[in-house]
Amino acid sequence: MPQEILDNQGRGEVSWQWPAIHREGRKFGAIAGAITLVAWLFFGPWVGWPLAVLTLCVLAFFRDPVRVTPQDDRVIIAPADGLVTLIGKVPPPRELTMDDGTGSAPLPAEPVTRISIFMSVFDVHINRAPIGGSVKRVIYIPGKFVNADLDKASEENERQHILIERGDGTRICFTQIAGLVARRIVPFIKPGDIIAAGQRIGLIRFGSRVDLYLPAGTEPHVLMGQKIIAGETVLAVLGSGPMIEGVAQ
Repeated sequence: MPQEILDNQGRGEVSWQWPAIHREGRKFGAIAGAITLVAWLFFGPWVGWPLAVLTLCVLAFFRDPVRVTPQDDRVIIAPADGLVTLIGKVPPPRELTMDDGTGSAPLPAEPVTRISIFMSVFDVHINRAPIGGSVKRVIYIPGKFVNADLDKASEENERQHILIERGDGTRICFTQIAGLVARRIVPFIKPGDIIAAGQRIGLIRFGSRVDLYLPAGTEPHVLMGQKIIAGETVLAVLGSGPMIEGVAQ
């Protein structure tokens, strides 16, 4: 199924499959498995079984399921699995509104719509590109590890800003933010890389948040409290700003 073209007219073959474990998580699974084996041999199943469950949880955290990404230049795709916890008008990250000397034009400092996606430890933590294009900036900033669900986390926590620019000049920036449990942001890309919409661009280990900043004149197609899927959910349509209401039920 990976790289297979599917559509809304029935084209493509689909079957359920176990999610793969991303290579970043295999070493953690191996370590947890080795500890479980030693504990089982020396202390018996009363210790071994809980550690075996913990090993499965570690592997599940690093699961990397196949996603079907809509191929449409108008749409902006969710970069992370999780819950939409904040939507509001704020300026883009100041690090991306300054000239960094690389020749990449900075973003305007005017407020735009930010969508914040909170990832719990139960969500898939592989992050994906919201649009295809060239990676212009990747800026890592050390910081604190306060609750990623709080608004101030976007300014205080360890974070990494990514700016992608399409050939037509459309630019999207988003920020990976570490949380209370997260202690490492792992990038898969670097400035100058050409990436596709929905492509894996990094992960945040053990609970975190991703903020996405929409271009001016574009508003969300998702709601507060909505559960979204990285690489699949359409967050917005360029140049579109509908008013959408939902009901929690």
